[in-house]
Amino acid sequence: MRLSRPCSAVFGAAVIAAGTFAWSGSASAAGTNYVALGDSYSSGTGAGNYDSASGSCNRSANAYPNLWAAAHTTASYKFVACSGATTTSVADGQLGALDSSTTLVSITVGGNDAGFSSVMQTCVLNSDSACLSAVDTAKSYMVNTLPGRLDSVYAKIRAKAPSARVVVLGYPRLYKIVSVCVGLSNTKRTALNGAADTLDGTISSASGRAGFTFSDVRDEFGGHELCSGEDWLNSVTIPIGSSYHPTAKGHRLGYLPALNGSTSLALQKEG
Repeated sequence: MRLSRPCSAVFGAAVIAAGTFAWSGSASAAGTNYVALGDSYSSGTGAGNYDSASGSCNRSANAYPNLWAAAHTTASYKFVACSGATTTSVADGQLGALDSSTTLVSITVGGNDAGFSSVMQTCVLNSDSACLSAVDTAKSYMVNTLPGRLDSVYAKIRAKAPSARVVVLGYPRLYKIVSVCVGLSNTKRTALNGAADTLDGTISSASGRAGFTFSDVRDEFGGHELCSGEDWLNSVTIPIGSSYHPTAKGHRLGYLPALNGSTSLALQKEG
């Protein structure tokens, strides 16, 4: 996990063992009011065991926010992340969960704004050149339009939760580039990985402008991308909406450690 945060914030290393964290006796989340915002990478689409009451939001019992909350005795926990969410739908439909008492917020957002599903569909069904064109269009959006949208939703989060520690988690690269792997060409895979890098760079920069902590998950998922043989991501699935999303293991061993590493020392200092 690589953390990007304003220099005034102080964070420490977490103690990691087999994808879980060991906390000292004084480390406690008992006073933490945690709200989990975001899109399908936070709701747990692709991780299975969905809450039927969440409908098309696909909130999974295996999603990293639920795993974090289950491991800590929080004062309150609200899980409002929803599959398909964009910066606009987060701002319009999820921020009611925040208030002045909120002390911890996690979020993934931006992939849907940039047309993640459409790009993947193009790359799976069409030629290398069509895929590269779709990726280039998405990257242009990430560089030129997405920053303003992220700035806007981050500002609204801060206004609703002025005292909260906000952890913005990134997105993994989808593929390990190897010589033999059934499916997309390496030309497409390399382009899609490059799009993930551009997206994470944009999100990291916006997080820094907002004074939030950016937690990069690409290192956690390194060696566990598609084509690695130890995948923590779904390939093409039925139902199709779970495709190219983290599995339950990806949440437990990828996203959960990334969130834990961003909160461990802070909870120790508050405990």
